[in-house]
Amino acid sequence: MNFLRLYGQLRRQYGPQQWWPAKTRGFEARCLEICVGAILTQNTNWKNVEKALENLRHTRLLSLEKLLIMPRPKLATLIRPSGYYNQKAIKLQAFATFMKVQYGGSFRRMFIQPTMALRQQLVAVHGIGKETADSMLLYAGGKSIFVIDTYTKRMLAEHGIVFRQYDEYRQWFEKRLPRKVKLFQEFHALMVAWGKDST
Repeated sequence: MNFLRLYGQLRRQYGPQQWWPAKTRGFEARCLEICVGAILTQNTNWKNVEKALENLRHTRLLSLEKLLIMPRPKLATLIRPSGYYNQKAIKLQAFATFMKVQYGGSFRRMFIQPTMALRQQLVAVHGIGKETADSMLLYAGGKSIFVIDTYTKRMLAEHGIVFRQYDEYRQWFEKRLPRKVKLFQEFHALMVAWGKDST
């Protein structure tokens, strides 16, 4: 199975994806939007996440400081379009607390940490699993770590490749592709496009 050839086929079919579609400017603000989006996109589609993010942007509440001090019921109401809003409000405030306590609210300080050590810290935060952590690392932090989701598993299954553990899938991709962040980002996004198209 030639994955670079498959990447070329998907790119010709779906075009460049250029994820993550953050609308805020500046490194810190963009990282925050991506990380918030990675939490909100759990168990829902991106259109619902966009509505929730727009609510936060429109009310000027998309900042770590405001996420920390915002009454949880208010935050839950703002992110309601993303579903599971009460649980996600807890997760967002847990992540904001982690950022404040561990890195003084600085994404630059966070993302200079070694990838796997930082990944271990992230998955220890309430509500952040491996897929969410890897999305943060790849798309916000520019770390060469491959994100595994339902669509990547489905594509491998179609070629008779099935693993039990998340990290077995991740390592399988990482061993077979050049360790390039842009390639990892585009390939993952293209497989999501393929997965949505094939459902």
